[in-house]
Amino acid sequence: MDKEKKEEIISQFRLKENDSGSADVQVALLTERINRLTEHLKLYPQDRHSRHALHGVIGRRKRFLGYLNSTAPERYHSLIARLGLKE
Repeated sequence: MDKEKKEEIISQFRLKENDSGSADVQVALLTERINRLTEHLKLYPQDRHSRHALHGVIGRRKRFLGYLNSTAPERYHSLIARLGLKE
C-alpha cells in the first residue's frame, strides 16, 4: 500500500487529530490489505505464502473487531457499516 493511500485511510477513520493507531484506523488499514491480498490471490491462486499472510491478517482484524465490539459497540457497528463488512 502506498503512502498516500495509507494517509487517506487514516484521515478518513481517525477519531481525533493525530490519531493513527486507534482500533478503527487499524481495522480500516487491515481491511485494505485484505482486499489487496484477495485480488492478488485471484490472479495467483497457487501462491501459498500470500494465502498464509491473508489468514494472519484476517485473524488480526477479527481480534481488533472483537475488542472494539466489547469496549465500544456503537463504534463497532458504525465501523463495519462504513467498511461494508458482515457481522
